Amino acid sequence: MRRLALRTGIRWKISFAIAAVSALIAVLLSIVVHNSARVSMLDNARDLQLERLQFAQRLYESSRDPKVGSELNNPGLPAELRAKLAHGRRATHVQEDAKGVPEVWAAVPYPGGDILSLHTRFPNNARVVADLDRSLVVASSAVVVGGTALGILIGGSISRRLRKAASAATDVARGQTQVRVLDAIGGVVRDETDDLAHAVDALTDALQERVEAERRVTADIAHELRTPVTGLLTAAELLPPSRPTELVRDRAQALRTLVEDVLEVARLDSAAERAELQEIALGEFVSRRVASLYPDAVVTVVHESWVNTDPRRLERIIGNLLGNAAKHGKPPFEVTVEGRVVRVRDHGKGFPADLLREGPSRFRTGSTDRAGHGHGLGLTIASGQAKVLGARLTFRNAQADGGAIAVLWLPEHAPTATGSFPIVNLADLPPRRR
Repeated sequence: MRRLALRTGIRWKISFAIAAVSALIAVLLSIVVHNSARVSMLDNARDLQLERLQFAQRLYESSRDPKVGSELNNPGLPAELRAKLAHGRRATHVQEDAKGVPEVWAAVPYPGGDILSLHTRFPNNARVVADLDRSLVVASSAVVVGGTALGILIGGSISRRLRKAASAATDVARGQTQVRVLDAIGGVVRDETDDLAHAVDALTDALQERVEAERRVTADIAHELRTPVTGLLTAAELLPPSRPTELVRDRAQALRTLVEDVLEVARLDSAAERAELQEIALGEFVSRRVASLYPDAVVTVVHESWVNTDPRRLERIIGNLLGNAAKHGKPPFEVTVEGRVVRVRDHGKGFPADLLREGPSRFRTGSTDRAGHGHGLGLTIASGQAKVLGARLTFRNAQADGGAIAVLWLPEHAPTATGSFPIVNLADLPPRRR
């Protein structure tokens, strides 16, 4: 059972973590500062009240008359303070009203049960604490906002580097082996992202060396097989006519075709192929080539267009697409030309899921019911030739009535002799022929 996952960027994760930690620290510090300030002010108020009580006590003992705001046997004396006075010493007590204003009591017992006391409200203390709380709230909010902004900056920097690394790794996976992740992420400060980039670049180099070695081995084997296979075909032509002779010639020809296809794939993998460009009318060209290769296919030219491309490679692509349709699909086979786009469609079961997901792969023909029908090189060669032309070859399945659809998108500007694409000013282009 697939678990639900909340996807979010590392930038916001780091920002949330820093904001949460900042808020927690700010709250804890605010509580500590608030309590410390409140206790300190109450202690000062107690000390001040005791000093007043001592002064009032001296006046009372000299005149037997309570003065300086003191009272004798005040009926409102708090019970907690009376309990403290039971020990026969001066004591203080603090109580707060509904608005949080502290009222400090101080009292001293006398023999005979008399109690001299005084109490004073300290509204300034409440105002100071309230002002302090507001300042703490403002400071805490500033700390949280600042921490969040810092988290966004730090997380954004890490996120950008990781995204650049992912983009570079994707380019490498698409065949751009010259791309290096470490160069793509850049930056002055080195961190774990650079370690990841080093590892990916090392993996890319190792895989590239392995692929290159396999390509060389494949090309060498195919090249070495070319001569004996040619001799085998020549020898088969000298055999007397018979059914076994036909079988030998057929299999020898199939082996020769396979060797030529493997050599072509090796040349395409080496990225040394260059297009020989000519300007052609695409609809007319496709109609003539399809008629000679697969007369049963239906060609529809929706819109004619002149293109600058390599006719031999374009014919190879169309032939391989139609050949794949004839092997694995069902008629009718349809070829549609619309501007620079060529579509080849059959009405079979469609392309297998792995081909749609990963693209063509050599020596893999898709589903098991196609075993023994081809070597998976036709679409691989078509994709490689499309890259040489600077074109894009896509594969999909028809949703309505089934069937496989291959779409070739020819570029507006064909590659140069070096394989690059020039920057062309459209205003400088000559008018196309109609």
